[in-house]
Amino acid sequence: MARRVQMNTDFYKQEIECCTKALGRIRVKSSVCLEAYLKFSSQHRPHDPIMSGCLPSNPWITDDDTYWAMNAPNVAAPTKLRVERWGFSFRELLADPVGRANFMDFLRKEFSAENLSFWEACEELRHGGQAQIPTLVDSVYQQFLAPGAARWVNIDSQTMERTLEGLRQPHRYVLEDAQLHIYMLMKKDSYPRFLKSDMYKGLLAEAMILPETKRRVFPFMWKPRHSSLSPALPPASASVEPVAAAGGPGGAEGEA
Repeated sequence: MARRVQMNTDFYKQEIECCTKALGRIRVKSSVCLEAYLKFSSQHRPHDPIMSGCLPSNPWITDDDTYWAMNAPNVAAPTKLRVERWGFSFRELLADPVGRANFMDFLRKEFSAENLSFWEACEELRHGGQAQIPTLVDSVYQQFLAPGAARWVNIDSQTMERTLEGLRQPHRYVLEDAQLHIYMLMKKDSYPRFLKSDMYKGLLAEAMILPETKRRVFPFMWKPRHSSLSPALPPASASVEPVAAAGGPGGAEGEA
């Protein structure tokens, strides 16, 4: 038997409170969401191996390992798809060793390379050995945060106070607040200028363009146009069974 709701004062107070909270929620129009989704899809579609194919060949189903060589962590000439991904997000740029090296060259021209060097030093501290933490913390502090440091980085006073308080008992996350401050500074200031710079535009123009394969809705269902034979995939001639001779002209029943 369904429980009957009592329409009393408490009930209406809860309804008013619920409606008040709903009015305060931030909502985005569906048209804005769809526009952002379409932009995201069009931007990432060429980089989706399922929708656009694995260029120049698929190393999982062929013997051609060119894909691994072209997308190695450190290459002299990155592909255009790889350089384009640096523009997706700042995190994508820092995750790529080649992209980070080019971003460092850009920061040197702007006389702010110490920001990225500090971020890298904090990453080394975060993933370093436990026994080396006190030495690494002191080294990073003397190089980037101490008064008169050779490569001093600019952080706000509140972040500096929390960092100095944490240095009394150093641990691998003691510089996390300062690292986040420098990260956001590079993301909001240096990174947009890097994407608009002639340096990044030149990298896009000089990047290696992979040979295009014929576009399919699902390219993995089709045999690549330029791929070597693989023992996992038998040749097309071997997959065709010989025509049975029984019952046909010249077959077994027609012979004497």
